Amino acid sequence: MKKVTLISGSTMGNAEYVAEHLSEILSEGGFETSLHHGPSLNDLPHEGIWLVVTSTHGAGDLPDNLQPFADEISANSLDLSKVKFGAIGIGSSEYDTFCGAIRTLDQKLTEKGAIRLGSTLEIDIQKYDIPEDPAEEWLASWINLL
Repeated sequence: MKKVTLISGSTMGNAEYVAEHLSEILSEGGFETSLHHGPSLNDLPHEGIWLVVTSTHGAGDLPDNLQPFADEISANSLDLSKVKFGAIGIGSSEYDTFCGAIRTLDQKLTEKGAIRLGSTLEIDIQKYDIPEDPAEEWLASWINLL
């Protein structure tokens, strides 16, 4: 059974809800999951499959509960080459920094050797009232990459 570690960063709860929803779908599909809202690097395995879901806060910033995680990634000489990850960003296209948080985190992870599986999903809350819907659709394709 494959294990997926879900990591979420959220200000208003949208990314947290999406991560929880995807965790349920993965579990129903036979995957083992662990869910971490604003984790520390010490909370996570440094190998395996991660699914990162984050909203964008302010001017393209990471949510407050995920910023320390991003800082830890930058500050440490990590080797994350045994991590494969999926990336989902939630934001508003009204802003120039649309989904800036997931783009930042994607860059930090790949700089440490992590390999992104598939393309990043960027959910525009101007188009989707329920961000779980496009995330669920994306997950159906992403699972095939595992």
